[in-house]
Amino acid sequence: MSNFNCTLRTIEEFSILDLSGDLDAHTASILEKKFQELIENKSFKIVVTFSNLNYISSAGLGVFMGVIEDIRSGGGDIKFSNTSDNIYQVFDMLGFPLLYEFFDDESEAIEKFKTSNVVS
Repeated sequence: MSNFNCTLRTIEEFSILDLSGDLDAHTASILEKKFQELIENKSFKIVVTFSNLNYISSAGLGVFMGVIEDIRSGGGDIKFSNTSDNIYQVFDMLGFPLLYEFFDDESEAIEKFKTSNVVS
């Protein structure tokens, strides 16, 4: 069984998901449930941090693609931060930087939310 953890924190009106371990077909449902909780609670301004994520599979990538429409239709977005070079390469190969914004740290992502016209 893979080790994966998804911890939710809040800073002001922003939801921060800290991912650690391996995000794969066995653990993707954990992240998917967390996103569904955020959507049900109308928490649409989400920053996902990857600093402790070791591995991401296509199932993990699919979670982000599966929820982004609901989050953006709610007036929010998902912003990515603290990606290691290995994790970023996976996102980059599949064109995620065209769809999502990546930041060096979560404070930059939060600041981008504050300065954009995103309304939740």
